[in-house]
Amino acid sequence: MPTSLVVLFPLTLIVVAGGLAALQAPMNAALGKALGSPMAAATVSFGVGFAFLLFLTMITGDGRTLARAGSVNFWLLLGGFLGAFYVWAILWSVPTLGIVTVVSAMILGQLVVALTLDAWGPFGLPVHEVTPQRLIAVVLVGGGLVLSRL
Repeated sequence: MPTSLVVLFPLTLIVVAGGLAALQAPMNAALGKALGSPMAAATVSFGVGFAFLLFLTMITGDGRTLARAGSVNFWLLLGGFLGAFYVWAILWSVPTLGIVTVVSAMILGQLVVALTLDAWGPFGLPVHEVTPQRLIAVVLVGGGLVLSRL
């Protein structure tokens, strides 16, 4: 694996994002408890996220590109629905399962779908071979999920 800054920066960024996602889960669960509704908490969480992203979009000068959203294929907008479901599912599951199990299950689901997408290459992405090593990595995460429940 190359270790250039071209690889190390995004890898570091995504590791930090993963850590923040684990932190977000109990924060959102606590918000759901405080509001008395996981759905309301997910709505508030997305509202705050929307406001922050809108602010960033405006200060970077990308605001004018938002008008293009009305002309893209409808299915491209479903990512927002998927993100909302993701936040709600985590928020709803954390109090019952705990953070380690929820994050493990989330990562396992992401890896299974990621392997499938890598093999297929949708959305204009390059195809990446599904190797035995990559399959073993997914199985090991599955084992970690099982161990998290013992």
